Amino acid sequence: MEARYNFSGVVDEAWLARHREQIIEPDLPIVDPHHHLWMRTGNVYLFPELLADLTSGHNIRATVFEECGSMCRAEGPEEFRSLGETEFVTGVAAMSASGGFGAVRACAAMVGNVNLMLGARVEPILAAHVAASGGRFHAIRYSTAWDADERIPKTVPRPGILGDPQFREGFRCLPRFSLAFDAWVYHPQLSDVEALASAFPDVPIVLNHFGSPILGGPNAGRASEVFEEWRTGMASLAHRDNVHVKLGALPVRRARAEPQAAPLTSEEIATAWRPYVEAWSNNSVLADVCLRAIFRYRNDGAARRCYGMHASESPPEPRPTRSKNCSPGLPPASIDFPRDSSDACRQASRLVRQEAGWADSENV
Repeated sequence: MEARYNFSGVVDEAWLARHREQIIEPDLPIVDPHHHLWMRTGNVYLFPELLADLTSGHNIRATVFEECGSMCRAEGPEEFRSLGETEFVTGVAAMSASGGFGAVRACAAMVGNVNLMLGARVEPILAAHVAASGGRFHAIRYSTAWDADERIPKTVPRPGILGDPQFREGFRCLPRFSLAFDAWVYHPQLSDVEALASAFPDVPIVLNHFGSPILGGPNAGRASEVFEEWRTGMASLAHRDNVHVKLGALPVRRARAEPQAAPLTSEEIATAWRPYVEAWSNNSVLADVCLRAIFRYRNDGAARRCYGMHASESPPEPRPTRSKNCSPGLPPASIDFPRDSSDACRQASRLVRQEAGWADSENV
């Protein structure tokens, strides 16, 4: 089994063009805290494509790159091959920082990948990434999404890695470089993240994809049960001060009866997300929710990133917020949803960015 599953999807420009939304609040400053760059079959998304999206009408100030196995070295020691991705992203960041491509600062910070299962041997590797990034390297993502059902895509070959002594030996090196940890797990694994956060209370942990509830495959038709399982797992994390959450890539189940249906609207996304946003907004640690402003969707395997803002409702009045960065040194990108749930959903829908991904996947 491959450890790195391809979630990139395939681009279908004609399908994407079937739905456009008016931008509201075009002057609203936005930092995109999670995006990728890659060159894959049917989906090339490099600096030119990113720049086209960043300059499509929104006030995008800066972005944070998230590791995805791009441009890793083809030769050399295996443990150092992911350094190629850091070098690649640093080059893109340098191009953007030159000012020759506008005011936006793409890849102003990055989350990279190092194999923490190497234990204490990761220390010189981490040092190499930090040095190569020109100060942009702020966190490690070592994805451990796994499920026993064979229909569910996996990023690792077995469960329990976050509790593995070898992994934790590598994890223990992160504070020496002031690095945070990005965790990608499925919702049945949320207890693994809670245990890791408990064992390392001084290391910031950023939960990706809002805890990735599995709504397809073995859970098809179990939406209510999955929601309760997810809510229980997230409630345990709410008591860990070092855990932060990125809201994005929540799967949206869509009926297969209309294979040529247009892309999801922001209202459809907001409706699907509402129970999850409301459940989390009732927790006292809401200020730690980092609105990733990304939504992933797919229609028969065809999709691409585009920016869409919900324009059918007037934005709510701004309210005082408490916010934290996702990890030390990253551009500020947090949001505190208002306690009023309807305003929370409106804010969520206003800040949605649609990106290639899972929404109509049979299994996730």
